[in-house]
This record gives sequence, C-alpha cells and structure tokens, in this order.
Amino acid sequence: MLCRRLGPPQVLEPAEVPLPQPAAGQLRIRVEACGINFPDLLLVAGKYQDRPPLPFIPGGEVAGVVDQLGAGVDGFAVGQPVMAATMLGGLAEYAVARARDTDLRPAGLAAETAAAFPGVYGTAWHALVQRGRLQPGETLLVLGAAGGTGSAAVQIGRALGARVLAAAGSAEKLAFLRAQGADAVIDYRDGGLRDAVKGLTGGRGADVVFDPVGGAAFDQASRCVAWNGRLLVVGFASGTIPRFPVNLALLKGYAVVGVYYGRFRDEQPAEAAANMRALLALLEAGRLAPPIHRVFALENAASALACLQDRSVMGKVVVSLRQPAALGDGGRIAPLTG
Repeated sequence: MLCRRLGPPQVLEPAEVPLPQPAAGQLRIRVEACGINFPDLLLVAGKYQDRPPLPFIPGGEVAGVVDQLGAGVDGFAVGQPVMAATMLGGLAEYAVARARDTDLRPAGLAAETAAAFPGVYGTAWHALVQRGRLQPGETLLVLGAAGGTGSAAVQIGRALGARVLAAAGSAEKLAFLRAQGADAVIDYRDGGLRDAVKGLTGGRGADVVFDPVGGAAFDQASRCVAWNGRLLVVGFASGTIPRFPVNLALLKGYAVVGVYYGRFRDEQPAEAAANMRALLALLEAGRLAPPIHRVFALENAASALACLQDRSVMGKVVVSLRQPAALGDGGRIAPLTG
C-alpha cells in the first residue's frame, strides 16, 4: 500500500514496486502482519516529525519470516519467524529491517500478536524505564491509556510494580483498562483529571505521567504531578502540541522529559536491544499480552488507519497478509484482555 501524496488514510493505494534488497546489516522479511500506530496516520498526513520522501510505504511494526540476509548479518537464518520495528515499509508483502531492530519470534506467538509488540512496547518500556525511572510503589498516570502505546504502558507499569492510574474517554474504554490491570481508571472527558488524580493519591499527585496525547489532557496532567515527578512527553495524538507554563515544573520540582523511541534506537542500540530482551522475557512469562482490537486485510489498510483517526480503538489495530482463513471470522479476532 503506497502513499504517493499526503492526506487522509484514503490516499493509500495498492501498487507493485521492486522487491526491496537488504543492505549490509539488514535482512528482508516476508511480512505476515503489520501493526498500525498513530505515527503511521501522521506520516501519511505529512504531520510527523520525520517526513520521508514520496512515494513511501507506511507501516512501522512487522512480523513474518526471514527471507534474505544482508551482508554481515548473523544470528538469523532464512525461514526463521521474526518481528521487527521498521519505521516504514510494513504494509507490503516484503520489508527490510535492520538486524539490530529485529528479534526472533517466541514459539507459538501468532504473527498478528507479534506485529502489535515491538514498536509500542519498546516505546513504553524506554519511556518508563530510561526516561521516567519508574520505581516499584510509585504512582503512574497513563493518558490515552486505551490506545496501543497507552495500554502497553499500563501493562508495563504493573509489571514494574507501580500503582497504575489509567485515563481514557469512554465507559467502554474504562472497562477495557480495568481488564488490562489498571488499579484505577479516570474518565477525563469532563475535565476532572486533576481532581481525580489528587483524590486517588491523597493530594500528592502522580510520580510519573505517560502522555501520548498532548493538548488539553497534557494541560490537566501538568497540574497533578508529584514533587520530584516526571512528566513524559510521548506524542500528540490529540493533534495539538501544548504550551507548557514552566513555573509548574519549578514549583513542583518535577522534570518534563521527552521520549523519542526511534532516535533512542539509533543513538543507543545496545540499550534498545537489552530493553527488548527484558520485554520478551515478560511476554513469554505471560505478564504482557498485546490486546488486538481488530485485524484488517492489506487491501483495507486505509480503513485500519481510519480506525485510529476516529478514536475507537482499544489496544492495537493490525493488518494481516495471511490467507483470510487464518484470521477467523471475517478478518476479525476477539479483543484480548490478558
């Protein structure tokens, strides 16, 4: 699915392009599934911080089988099931990925589930561990908690021993977050986030705030951070980049910390690899489980992106390139809540 011009998801169109060739340090993957994330929507609209030249193939998380190895790649063999964070190229039958951004797929893990894992869980772990220094017993507030990155942060926060407050904008999403293991849920549609957090923390506030939303949610959250807290700037799914009154950080002694997982992987590849090993251990132990909202076929990739646009998603949307019979009822699978 090719993006030849910038705009809404409907600008994506099917196309045939030359088979991608892996460069040194890369491998080629025969794609079975591709995870869809909010940055994909922004890339297609031309609103992301990175702007690839046109035309390009969106899709930053893939799962599939190793098809070809580039020069200097070891630790992988043709035919092995893998998953990778690619940034681009996932909405295609074949994609290339850096070997250092690719991991062997745990035995028995479905491609659709694997494709929902490396990007969002990698982002959330980096945010909470390296940038947020989240400690057992601390209170974590997750905004936009029903989305892919948000639900990953909820699960990881629980695994790290934090008390997790999960905020979202509908009764259905709040029920979903309870099933994900949140200790308390907050409906922030009425603008009462600050009072709710203070009530749940005895007036102290949250030690760490995970914010992939921005906009009005950030404005509210910036007023309920605890002394010595950390406010993590993960993204702007609201479409609005907020302006921050810096006196709040001074008065509360808290830090506003940027989170950019793509650059972290470039700048600190050894740490990124260690993060993924820790995440895979938790996944195989059953302590993490990507919740899948819906699976689409490749030709319906525009509809997959549109799901994110209308804010209806709980967990992850995935595009599958496997045969329809492998996908269950009409390409849909039941939401996972474990």
